[in-house]
Amino acid sequence: MVVPELRPWRAARPHVVRVARSVGPHLVRVAEAVKPPLVRAAEAVKPPLARATEVLKPLVKRPSTVQFTTGAAALGLVVAATVVTAAGPWDSTGQRTAERDWAASRERAGGADHGSVPGASGKEPAPAPSAVSVLAGVGSPVGSVPSPTEKALGGVLGPLLDNPSLGSDRAGVVVDMATGKRLYGKGAGTALTPASTTKIATAVAALTAAGPDHRIATRAVLEPGTEEVVLVGGGDPTLTARKDADGNASLRDLADDTARALKARRTGKAGKGGKGGKGAEVTLSYDTSLYAGTAVHPIGAGNTNLAPVTALMADEGRLDDSSSGPADRSDDPAADAAEKFADLLHERGIETTVPGTSKASARAKTLATVKSPPLSALVERMLTSSDNDIAEALARQTALAAGEPASFKGGGAATHEQLKKLGLPLKGAKFADGSGLDRADKLTADLLTALLAEAADPDRPELRPVLTGLPVAGFTGTLSKRYAGQPGTGLVRAKTGTLTGVHTLAGTVVDTDGRLLAFAFLTESDPPTDAATTQQGLDTLASTLATCGCN
Repeated sequence: MVVPELRPWRAARPHVVRVARSVGPHLVRVAEAVKPPLVRAAEAVKPPLARATEVLKPLVKRPSTVQFTTGAAALGLVVAATVVTAAGPWDSTGQRTAERDWAASRERAGGADHGSVPGASGKEPAPAPSAVSVLAGVGSPVGSVPSPTEKALGGVLGPLLDNPSLGSDRAGVVVDMATGKRLYGKGAGTALTPASTTKIATAVAALTAAGPDHRIATRAVLEPGTEEVVLVGGGDPTLTARKDADGNASLRDLADDTARALKARRTGKAGKGGKGGKGAEVTLSYDTSLYAGTAVHPIGAGNTNLAPVTALMADEGRLDDSSSGPADRSDDPAADAAEKFADLLHERGIETTVPGTSKASARAKTLATVKSPPLSALVERMLTSSDNDIAEALARQTALAAGEPASFKGGGAATHEQLKKLGLPLKGAKFADGSGLDRADKLTADLLTALLAEAADPDRPELRPVLTGLPVAGFTGTLSKRYAGQPGTGLVRAKTGTLTGVHTLAGTVVDTDGRLLAFAFLTESDPPTDAATTQQGLDTLASTLATCGCN
């Protein structure tokens, strides 16, 4: 007997199937990991789960086997992820495809345009999730759920933070996201090396200075009265030369448009009796003058975590087909990008000289332009995958927007100035770079939680990508392989930070009473502690917040 599909199922099937397919590889692992805290998590998700059940109820009245399986998978995802409002799943780039689709279909307010970016599956632009969808606790009226008390939190967090395995220097802060009130603090104002949690500050500063809708342009221009084409870098590290641009700005598209413009120009000149020969060679140059100072990060050249920081690069200067994580990098990403552009023009019938450096004049005519995804999407990708190349690019975009030199020093000064304008606690803070790879960076737990609280402010929807980009414990990005067997799985969203002897964790969690909390835990030790033990200790601190209640 064949059961005909019900009309609601036909409408919802594409979304449910996409979710089921994408989370399939995670379900077996996650099922075992979340068993212990499932009962506790169920209490926290009762209200949203009830709403989700009502939505799905018409779909499972007389399900086929496939319908039952995909429906069950979707419900399983709701249980695991509703509390953190991660409507998952996540694609290979670390972006949340279904979260964007869900936000677009359920809400048309708040946040930046996330359409036409890596991982965006819909044709229609999807706004970033607003405060209500992303921040479960913030959406509730203040006082609707009890807030943890300082004494209770101190009783459970104090002994954990005092554990010698965390290292010699430790700091921790917990803040109520609904009120901004600090609920717990130990060494709150002590400036320590933050490692990659620096990226939270970089994100807030860039979104504030340049705006969530800002896109970084890469141009091909023609110098007047010459046959010189200049490839002008705008600082987009996600510019790609690969066939599948996956929503990024494409060097191939730029070559298409440039070749078309040059051929049209030649045709016009030939029609007017000029020299418009088909095989005429153009002089190809490239311009990286937008950035100032050294391109080499203080950690030194040849580091697999970061390419030389230049205004022109393709695929982050990676020498393999990876899109995130450590990889061997080009020593001169700008020259490599220009050579690739020359090859692409040749394939399109335009002969060029060997590319050399130049600076486009103010009179140069634009032949073609491609633009990056919006800054909001770059921020999410940076935070989810801890992308150092994007972080340094965003720091320079902040500098450019603030009128500072686009350099390591200028980016740090501009970041500090933007956060000062927001009234954030900057005592002891130092920004030596945008990525956190520089040990000269110094932040306090107080500042990190204040940044997260600022991003949750309903009056600042432009900062929401700071929260939606945080990795989800046990699921995405730099937390995908952590929290195994811990109750924080699926409930904690946090940015990690790791250098030798330095381990940090800062993010958000919903406790058992449904209260959204921001936390920051920083540890530093010389000699270094055991990395795995220290990271597990930080994960335990965040998991304790998820299960505490503490009121």
